Amino acid sequence: MQSRTRSRQNRRRTRRVSTLPSTPFVTLSCAFLTCAIVLPKLWNPQGSLLPLPSYHDLTQALPNKTLNTASEKASSQERAPQSPNQKSQSLSQKPPQTALPVTQEAALSFQKPLKSDKTPGHQPTDPHRKPGEPKKTVLARPAEGTARPVTLEQRKIAGIPIHLINIDLADPKTFISVGLANQATQANSARFSKGDEKFNAMVKRYKAAVTANGTFFSMDAQKRVMGNLVSGGRFLKYSPWENYGTTLGLRPGNRPEMITARAEGQPKWEQHWFSLTAGPRLLKQGEVSINPKQEGFTDPAVMGVATRSAIGFPEHGKRLLLVTFHKPVSLQKEAAIMRSLGCYEAMNLDGGTSVALAKGDRVLHPAGRDLTNVITIYDAHHPAPEALQRSWAEFQKGDRVALKQNES
Repeated sequence: MQSRTRSRQNRRRTRRVSTLPSTPFVTLSCAFLTCAIVLPKLWNPQGSLLPLPSYHDLTQALPNKTLNTASEKASSQERAPQSPNQKSQSLSQKPPQTALPVTQEAALSFQKPLKSDKTPGHQPTDPHRKPGEPKKTVLARPAEGTARPVTLEQRKIAGIPIHLINIDLADPKTFISVGLANQATQANSARFSKGDEKFNAMVKRYKAAVTANGTFFSMDAQKRVMGNLVSGGRFLKYSPWENYGTTLGLRPGNRPEMITARAEGQPKWEQHWFSLTAGPRLLKQGEVSINPKQEGFTDPAVMGVATRSAIGFPEHGKRLLLVTFHKPVSLQKEAAIMRSLGCYEAMNLDGGTSVALAKGDRVLHPAGRDLTNVITIYDAHHPAPEALQRSWAEFQKGDRVALKQNES
């Protein structure tokens, strides 16, 4: 009888143990508790145990499931979503990321500039254009109040100190033009000349945000300016036989283009709001392209090592980069630096003792000789003359260049 009684008691105890709840929730809870105790011990560098997670933390970490008990429903109500302020505080507590150092020489190792916009120029899609209608040129300049003035900064790339001028072509207050010596209305040519002028005097007269040297000119008494010149939508110098050097032009909508006449044909100067011919070319479609003799250059000073200046633009064509080099460089190194700055097209400007740069009325690099022409850049802080602003607006409406009497 005693043995039967004991066996019955053992069977009852076994039934009690077997009837304990064995739900996935309990199993997962045990697993999380084990990880919460063991893993902090392994990963904490001080070797001390971290605080154990609360019940609410454990239930929040579990997979989605139906809440069956009243306590689980209450705990879910207590876990309210974080407010925007709490989220911003938690984000601000993340450790800052440290940028990897980049050497100045490493900039020259870039193969091609980044392509942030593959659409050439400034021709956004017109949403109101019907199928079959011809495309209309949509001006890319933003509305008033979004002006981004010209910026000027100093850098040192591959041991060469430079000044980098960033010109936002989409800024409604930014205008680029050509300034001539002695208030001339047309550039020096074989038939006409007003000589040259001190750079400081030109800086004071034009009152631009940035004033820099422009293109080449002859050293004889006539001081003839190289190539055709367009400023404010009108010719300052024009010859139908011009095929020298490389031309930077701004088309309607401030879309830049760069053309080497002897390799690609004459530019369409009558479609340029601003146009300046210099050279030799440095970059073509992101690749170094230097061929001074093909462009007509024979001066050893141009093809050797010299103090230089250059201008170019990225592939998206939304800004111009004007660079002044303060140490002598070769054309090859000049091209490499322009490409490292993100230029897709670039050309050399006048150099040597002609190199000059001013920010506002402060001269940063004085010219070593008198100049016949300068590049003037205006922005919101240094407004362009009203006549220049009006001519830009008229040019966008279709009033193209018609002044061609200055044939050299």
